[in-house]
Amino acid sequence: MLAPLIDHTLLAPAATAKDIDKLCDEAVRYGFASVCVQPYRVAQAAAALAGTAVKVCTVVGFPHGANGASAKAHEAAEAIAAGATEIDMVQNLGAVKDGAWDIVAKEIRAVRAACGDTILKVILETAILTDEEIRKACRLCVEVGVHFVKTSTGFTGGGATVHAVRLLREHVPASMGVKASGGIRDYATAKEMIEAGADRLGCSAGVAICDEEAAQTK
Repeated sequence: MLAPLIDHTLLAPAATAKDIDKLCDEAVRYGFASVCVQPYRVAQAAAALAGTAVKVCTVVGFPHGANGASAKAHEAAEAIAAGATEIDMVQNLGAVKDGAWDIVAKEIRAVRAACGDTILKVILETAILTDEEIRKACRLCVEVGVHFVKTSTGFTGGGATVHAVRLLREHVPASMGVKASGGIRDYATAKEMIEAGADRLGCSAGVAICDEEAAQTK
């Protein structure tokens, strides 16, 4: 079953409180791993999901990763205080392209410290990186001790690919998760990502994917 691997995602800027309630209801009904919402909606989602097994995930430095270390750390701490149990942080893409890996490391370390025991996923934005940049980012995430590397925001350049997921899986240990996100809209694509090495899927189409899975596996 794919449902326990899915972060049921709604990051549309104009999503309403009613939309978030629906997202949370679906997450409980289908047994998704988490809901992934904008920071403003964390407290609402945490209240709606209290007493359930569904986690509350939010994004930091989203979607371009350009806020700086202190801003990202503060954003993560505020989200955790509001009830977030997982943080998906966008790495500093401009610094990556500059080869300024010290800046990238500083920001990830700052957010890792702010997270404490809270799960931290680092979004690499693989569609706009070279393979070598992806390898370097993976090595850095391993050194810092984050919990997951993640392909994409879904808002910049493109989404997850089988190649990118395989590359991430090859360059992080089995103890570190790989999250595929962006453009995963059907059961076949979701299954490909898991087979390529993903442990978690970020999907806004989780309900449709699970309904399709149920129909195909009857």
